[in-house]
Amino acid sequence: MQTLHIVKIGGNIIDEAVALDAFLESFSAIKGNKILVHGGGKMATDLGHALGIPQQLVDGRRITDAETLKVTVMVYAGLINKTIVSKLQSFGCNAFGLSGADGNLLTATRRLHAQIDFGWVGDITVENVNTNLLQMLLDSGFVPVISPVTHDGNGHLLNTNADTIASVISSALASDYAVKLTYCFEKNGVLRDVNDEDSIMPFLKKEEYLQLKHEGIISKGMIPKLDNAFNALDAGIAQLTICHAKHLKSCETKGIGTYLIKS
Repeated sequence: MQTLHIVKIGGNIIDEAVALDAFLESFSAIKGNKILVHGGGKMATDLGHALGIPQQLVDGRRITDAETLKVTVMVYAGLINKTIVSKLQSFGCNAFGLSGADGNLLTATRRLHAQIDFGWVGDITVENVNTNLLQMLLDSGFVPVISPVTHDGNGHLLNTNADTIASVISSALASDYAVKLTYCFEKNGVLRDVNDEDSIMPFLKKEEYLQLKHEGIISKGMIPKLDNAFNALDAGIAQLTICHAKHLKSCETKGIGTYLIKS
């Protein structure tokens, strides 16, 4: 099998121009097939506040009413996606920017929840991924850059968690490639103490994660990230690492970051 690197970038790195440039330069240097999935950072939240649109997160997931959806689409599929694509082109990386609606890449189902109205939030599974399109782009020498905007097939755009997108795409392609998935953000990895950057866990088993989540040691936005990560491992991807964006180039060779272990 050919190796396929899938990298998800998010967190505060999206909002810091110098850090983002350094990360994108490292990403562009990865040899072979690769896909970049990006989040939205704080930009959508800041723009929503500036426009007088209340912003609400529940367990790290954004409540997306109709007005917030307009903001997320403008920021995620527009400004951030095309900024990343143009920067990658400057590094000699032939990036191809996509939302889930483009080429019917990612269809999704509007989330239904018994207690919470998430609004225009979409959930996806491996069956929702147009793997043929991704393989065609990869075989043609393009590097897909995917924003966290999907669609329902009925003319509605949906906001979908970028960690979930990276996990589901990795899972969908695991039978065709040796997929190495890396989650990059502003932390050094999974921390036992979120306020102590030196408390990194170099390895994390699923059973240990579930216990730490139960104890409240791992909480908030790390929960959906790690739930998605272990889902991808269960689906058969070859490797999964969580690391600081500045360590992307060295996380495989020097063992920097947190390596997730299925069992």
